[in-house]
Amino acid sequence: MEWLTKLFTNTFVQGLLLGLLIAFVFWVRSLIKAKVLQGDIRKLRGHLQTKFEIESAENERRKEEMNQLRQERDNLRNMIQVLNQKPGKQEMRQAQVYQKAAEIMFEKSPGFAPAWQITLREAEEEMRNAEKGIIPFFKRITSSSPAAAPEQKMSSRGNKHLELEDPANL
Repeated sequence: MEWLTKLFTNTFVQGLLLGLLIAFVFWVRSLIKAKVLQGDIRKLRGHLQTKFEIESAENERRKEEMNQLRQERDNLRNMIQVLNQKPGKQEMRQAQVYQKAAEIMFEKSPGFAPAWQITLREAEEEMRNAEKGIIPFFKRITSSSPAAAPEQKMSSRGNKHLELEDPANL
């Protein structure tokens, strides 16, 4: 045992033991800190995973909504094309254009062919504006209905009558 006391009294061994003790304390502290950091990392990964799941669900919902809106847009576009191509639709529009042009021509200058071309263009422009929604729908219906408005206007000017056949009733 004497050699043990002699060993511990040596200054080199005392310094070595003190250094090992300090290293052991730092090592234990680093182990504790590593455990705490591992717990924080697990917690942050859990938060990140939850966030990604929420964002993923939101992105999927947005994609579904965009696809649904695209499909609705395409359906509406197709519906408009089908409605514009129905038999009688273009003929009714053309009849309304001619009716409006004839009304404008009788008011401006009856008997002149160039006036007819000008008024026909004006009437087509007015119908385009009405189809775009510039002229209210109610005004378009009441001012260009072939049954009521032309006969009233024509009868107030004389015996001139302009009748248009409805292509849908042929």
